[in-house]
Amino acid sequence: MSTNILDPNSWVDKYSDYLFNYTIVRVDDAEIAKDIVQETFFAGLKSMKNFKGEASERTWLISILKRKIIDHYRKINSNKGKAEVRINYNSDSETEGDWLEERVADPYDSTVDSKIENKELGLAIHNCIQKLPEKQAAIFKMKTIDGFETEAICNEFDITSSNLWVIIHRARTAMAECIEKNWF
Repeated sequence: MSTNILDPNSWVDKYSDYLFNYTIVRVDDAEIAKDIVQETFFAGLKSMKNFKGEASERTWLISILKRKIIDHYRKINSNKGKAEVRINYNSDSETEGDWLEERVADPYDSTVDSKIENKELGLAIHNCIQKLPEKQAAIFKMKTIDGFETEAICNEFDITSSNLWVIIHRARTAMAECIEKNWF
């Protein structure tokens, strides 16, 4: 197994367009997208020592980018949870008193990142399953999603159990490649 290496000097040339396009679809603001991509490169530089070489350089940068996008939405949602409250110490005049910023609990704050990731992953899985050959997709869904027994699937498609496992293996391999390419 070959180990991937990082070459930060080439990141902007190799990945900035891809990362920007990935981000702009998710944040719908070019300036914010540019900032997030810059933060991604900066975070990549800061955490180079954590790169194990198991993923490609691009995959590693995209995983950082996804966390930056999630952080962006988390920040937006935490700002929505603040409200200004006026404390009036003198009941005869509305012009008297102090303005306070009070933190209001935001029920979405802790789950915004997982909701975004789960929705994106679900769409990626669905799209990747659709790219499988029809029979392979049906067998893959029956076994891994619907939880059918091996014997029931073999009877349904008139195949042997060893043939079933070959089909499942090929489907999993294709799914892994598709998800890495389209989600990471």
